[in-house]
Amino acid sequence: MRDLRKNGILQVTCYLALLTAASALLTLLIVFRQWGFVILFSMVWIYLFVVTYRYYRRNVKKLAFMFDAIDNADYSFKYTTENVSTDDYLINESLNRIAEIIFQARHDAQEKEKFYELILDSVNTGIIVIDEKGNVYQTNSEARRLLGLNVFTHTQQLLRVDEGLQKLIQNIRPGEKQQISYSNERGVIHLSVRASASKIRGSILRILAINDINNELDENELDSWIRLTRVLTHEIMNSVTPITSLSETLLSKENGRDPEIQAGLEAINTTGKGLIDFVENYRQFTHIPTPQPSLFYVKEFTERMKQLALHQMPSTSTTIYIDVKPEDLIVHADENLITRVVLNLLKNALQAIGSEPDGKIFIKAYCDASEAVFIEVSNNGPLIPIEEIDHIFIPFFTTKKEGSGIGLSISRQIMRLSGGTLTVRSDTKKHLTTFTLMFP
Repeated sequence: MRDLRKNGILQVTCYLALLTAASALLTLLIVFRQWGFVILFSMVWIYLFVVTYRYYRRNVKKLAFMFDAIDNADYSFKYTTENVSTDDYLINESLNRIAEIIFQARHDAQEKEKFYELILDSVNTGIIVIDEKGNVYQTNSEARRLLGLNVFTHTQQLLRVDEGLQKLIQNIRPGEKQQISYSNERGVIHLSVRASASKIRGSILRILAINDINNELDENELDSWIRLTRVLTHEIMNSVTPITSLSETLLSKENGRDPEIQAGLEAINTTGKGLIDFVENYRQFTHIPTPQPSLFYVKEFTERMKQLALHQMPSTSTTIYIDVKPEDLIVHADENLITRVVLNLLKNALQAIGSEPDGKIFIKAYCDASEAVFIEVSNNGPLIPIEEIDHIFIPFFTTKKEGSGIGLSISRQIMRLSGGTLTVRSDTKKHLTTFTLMFP
């Protein structure tokens, strides 16, 4: 092969040398007016020129064909190296090597791109790369999940999600960090968006990092309520307990001698005990035991929850449906604490439906691709008003006349301590209110 290359190079060099020598000799003959020899050497010069030109044109066409194929991502072509002249063999072999090198470089680049995409899809931050016209160059699965889009190619698609979100993504400048909240079928979404910039091939691209700050906001709010509740219960108990104890002592000494004083002391004592009981209920919110997780089957668990809920309200005509897929679905959590959460949700659902005809409660359990387990409790009772849905997990907030406003707060706190979440959404199309327990 090395000899063929040497021969090919020598052949090409010989053609060029002969053409150069013929040109010089022809010039001298014209200068000395040797017309006979001029005609003879002109024919030789024309022959050498035609041979060299054809050789040049043939190779130029090969190069053009190769670059057109590469430009169209077609690497299946291959120039023959059999039964050809020495110089053609040299050219064809070289072009095949160039094509192979380019193909390998492209293959390596694609492998690196897949590797980088895999890394992007494994992070918990949404990444979006867009240009000034709103075209999306790159995005990862977390960004599409946060935005609620299966395919994201242009920022105009965000108008289907929220107009304010579309304006923020379109207009945020490099170096800025903004937050936005909006509502959809999944509930209230809180996002943090940070922008940076990079220049690639002369185009300025913005790189947006998107994070879900729902949990962060919920935890900060919950921590604030816990601290406030601890202070309030401590101060109230310190004040009410001595009053109750003193009223009992005075009642024992009064012994009915003055009916008016007796009645007043009894009112003070009863009110004090009622207030102590009230505060004790709220202490549950700040003194939830540490979860002791274990594995249990969701199917058997939900069947038991159904029976317990119907036992608490035997007069109800509401039907509870259970759908667990797969049937051997298992969750790792504290079963006793999760029982409190699900029973509270079922009790609230039964109370929301009340005596309405055709009342239905749906308990649905499933897992997603990341093996997170979800338990949904839905009911077709009156939907929670939009202005109230953001407040139902706040301690002391209740829409019931005799409610304490602590049940859902305790339920969310239990899910938080269990490493999961508790969310709510109202589906106006299906007329369903759905509470979702998520166990990562």
